[in-house]
Parts: sequence; C-alpha cells; structure tokens
Amino acid sequence: MSPKEPNTRNGDERVAGEGTPEKPSVPVPSRADAARSETPPEPATAPPHDESGPAVPEVPKTPGPVKFLFISKYALIHDLAWDVVKEGSEVRYHIMSKADREVGDGFVEKADRWEDFKDWADVIVFDDCEFGPLVERLRREGKAVIGGGTYTDRLEMDRDFGQEEMKEVGMTTLPRWEFTSFEDAITFIKENPGRYVVKPSGRAQNEKILSFVGQEEDGLDLLMMLERYRKGWAAKIKSFQLQKYAAGVEIAVGAFFNGNDFVTPVFINFEHKRMFNDEIGPQTGEMGTAGFWKEPNRLFNETLLRMKDKLAASKYVGYMDINCIVNSRGIYPLEFTCRFGYPTINLQVEGVLSKWSEFLPAMARGEPFNLRTKRGFQVCVVVAVPPFPFIDPDAFKKFSEDAVVLFKKPMSEGIHPGDVRLVEGDWRLAGNSGYALVVSGSGSTMEDARREAYNRVKNIIIPNMFYRTDIGDRWHREGDLLQTWGYLT
Repeated sequence: MSPKEPNTRNGDERVAGEGTPEKPSVPVPSRADAARSETPPEPATAPPHDESGPAVPEVPKTPGPVKFLFISKYALIHDLAWDVVKEGSEVRYHIMSKADREVGDGFVEKADRWEDFKDWADVIVFDDCEFGPLVERLRREGKAVIGGGTYTDRLEMDRDFGQEEMKEVGMTTLPRWEFTSFEDAITFIKENPGRYVVKPSGRAQNEKILSFVGQEEDGLDLLMMLERYRKGWAAKIKSFQLQKYAAGVEIAVGAFFNGNDFVTPVFINFEHKRMFNDEIGPQTGEMGTAGFWKEPNRLFNETLLRMKDKLAASKYVGYMDINCIVNSRGIYPLEFTCRFGYPTINLQVEGVLSKWSEFLPAMARGEPFNLRTKRGFQVCVVVAVPPFPFIDPDAFKKFSEDAVVLFKKPMSEGIHPGDVRLVEGDWRLAGNSGYALVVSGSGSTMEDARREAYNRVKNIIIPNMFYRTDIGDRWHREGDLLQTWGYLT
C-alpha cells in the first residue's frame, strides 16, 4: 500500500460519461444498515470469513457523541472523518498543506490550528507517517491517539531497517543491497548480472515514479535506467535499494492494531499501482484496490503477526500492512505501511459494518473490539483528472480546477470524496493533484464487487476524467494460485 502524497496519487484508461446529468443529492452512505451477502464464499472465489468477528468483551460506550480531531498532511482522511460525522460524532479537521486547505470543505468542519482543539478532542487521528515525536508527546500527555511513533515511522521510511526488522522476527526477505551512489550500483550490476528492482529510500520513496522493475535477466535495461537516474535525479535520490526480483503474486495483508494486539479480521488486498490497464504506464501510488476481510490465516501468521511484540513495545495504534510477493517457494515481504492506506481506507469504509465512531476510540484506548465486516469482496476504483499522477498547479487550473462532479442519478453509497469540496450541494474539484474520487463496490464474488463498483463509476461525469477498468481482474488467476499454495487458509 503506497502513500498517496500529492505527487503520487492515481489514473488510467480514459472513459467518457454519457447521458444527461441531474443535480444529485449529497451522498450520505449508511453502511451500518448495508445489506450483507449471505452467500457462503467459494474456494478461490470468495474466501470463508465469519463476518460477526470473534467474541470479545463489550466495550464501554463513551457518554454522548465522541469528539474527533483529524490531522492530515495532504488532505487524505476526510472520507473517514465524514463517515464519523454521519454517525453522529463531532469532528475538526486540520490540513497542513496550504495547497490542499480547501479539500474537504463542506463535508467536515475545519480547524485552522489543530493545537486549539487537542484538549477538546476525545480522540486524535493522524493520517500519515512521520508524525512520530508528536504522537508520542500527545500520548505522554494522556491523549487517546491513533498514529505511529518514531519506531514505525522508521519501519516505513527506512527500507533497510524495515527489512532487518522482518528478518529479526523470522520472515524470509529477498536479497537486497543499499546504495548511496548510482555509480556503485551500476558497477554492482555489471559484476552481478541479474534482474533487480530499484526502490528509492527515505522521502524519495513517496515518489513512486522513481521505482523501476527490471525486465531483462541480464540487467541491461536496469543499467540504462540507472544511468538516466544518475544524470537527472542524483540530487533527489540520496539512497536507494536494489532488491532481487522474485516472480509470483503481489499481495498485502493488513490489520488494525490497538497498542497491545491486532484487531481481527485481517484485510487481504491487492494494489493496482500503474496508471493504465495491465500495469502499463507510470507508477501512481495506486489506481485502485481489491480486497476481502478474513480471519487470521497463514499469510498473516507468517508475516504481520510476528511483529506483534515489537508493535506493542512501541505502543503503535492504527492500521499496519505488509506488502509481499508469494510463490510456491514461500512468502517474501517487501515493505511496511504503518498508517492508513490510500485508497485502502476508502475500501475499508465500504467493507466495515461496525461504526467507526465506536471502533476508533476503542482502538485508541487499547481496548478489544468486535469488528464486523462484510463477507465476500470489495473493489475500489480511483477516478482522476489531469494532471494526476503529477503535480502541476498550472495544468490543474487549466483543465480541472473547480470542475463539478455530476451524477446521472443520485448516489447514496460507494462514493468517497478525494480532492473535492462541497459548494451549495455540488462536489467541486479542489487542491491541485487531480485525485478526484474513489468509487467502491461489494459482492459475494470478485466479479460481483467489480460490477457494482464500475456501475457506480459509470454514473459519474467529470470533464477529462479517467480510471482503470481492470481493478480486481487479476483475482481469477491469482486467487487460484493463492489457494493452491495454501496462503489463504
């Protein structure tokens, strides 16, 4: 799950909307009453899962509406904040990025200074990593905080450290080499021909456009790419990693952690990172995700569960995810996500039946929680406009600024605001990234979930909108492989 920094949001095949639009009512989903699929999942089609969750002690309810303070770097978390508002809680939302300050206007109440509301809030939610020292300070002050500390910040931002921590708890990692010089990496590949993956480290890793997967077994294509990197990006990429390429299925397993233990079920998900269908085009962070909730299985037990003691020692509270390559020989974890994922959180909003206004406070207080989720599958599709996935304020002003999101028919579910604001009942594009909406759907099979999501996408009209049309398609092949290899049991 990749960070959705302002220069790494999502896009694909251009699809024009049809029909005469009518002005929609503002979507107000009510997932607490969402119909559940009662059809038992089939092997390799819908993994078995008890949606009622494990039996746990009842969590005491906080008297009156819970007050939430959401703090965001780049206006990423307002879909979840809006959900909490619709459940009857009070919210204040602070966005640090000046370019994104208008994003989310009209959906949730904003706070110019988060410090003015830290004592007002019952729960403080950070939406990204690199807030570690602040999160730890607020916890020392007795605040109920969802967010990572300095340890989990390093897990995500320092690839080498993350891989060492994986090895320490018994995970099998792929061979890798850390470099601070392109010349040294070029020499290494010449002396050790092979297929590798280039992964920038530190803050440069947020710029997914800089990642490169070698295609040639002798590494010649990678040598050519590193030469170009050396000429153009040496000042931007201070350190990077070469990782041995492994063929297989790319899959992520994640779960929420309450400071003491994981809250199950776990979330199995599949990212679609490139701009166009069939993984063609630039890296975007993510163009869509397919996933499902499941009780702990082999994939979880051999990866994420092994981090339990380390996460508890750091008092981590929030969502934790490990992206992996799996094949018939084993599980090879690639990287940590120690925060909410984007658009993964939108997909989780689609699939969680419990009230977030109850779950988030329980998690922040370290209490167990009976997390109820839908059966079957969920799919979400990122709908974007120019200049996504690049940041170009001039292009955004020319092609997309203040464009209205039109709905052919009123929509009440499966629509998640991205970089938009609400003005007199209209959704209008804001910010400067072009990351407009996330559209989701559910179903007892992956194809059912895809059909619902794309039917909702077809109901939307935005000038110059584009999106991928193959989110979830890989499951037909990859699901069979995962079942054959035994990773979902």
